[in-house]
Amino acid sequence: MIMSCFHGDRNFCPECGNVLPLPGLENTVRCPRCSFSIAVSEFLGREIHSTVVFNPLDKSSLVQDDGDDSKIKGPVIDRRCSRCNKEGMIYHTRQMRSADEGQTVFFTCVHCRYQEKEDS
Repeated sequence: MIMSCFHGDRNFCPECGNVLPLPGLENTVRCPRCSFSIAVSEFLGREIHSTVVFNPLDKSSLVQDDGDDSKIKGPVIDRRCSRCNKEGMIYHTRQMRSADEGQTVFFTCVHCRYQEKEDS
């Protein structure tokens, strides 16, 4: 018998360590990564808790001063703006889709502040 290197919490697959999905209508919970399955009865009596924390809007990174004297910060790359046709755009990335897909890259022109995005 091969022993697993993952032990403990029933929320994780004992074979590969992946997070197990919540029990559904079927009699088993199947790991989406390695297909390990466990009976739903193993989860009887378990409570699942989650917490949502809302940050104050003034502390949010989405709030920006868009005044004419505010500076855009970030790495500048040689990319031509599709609006003003000048070189120089700042970029940042975000994981907007599922983790197994590429990041979304957001570009901001340093001249006219036009924004565009590219899914990689």
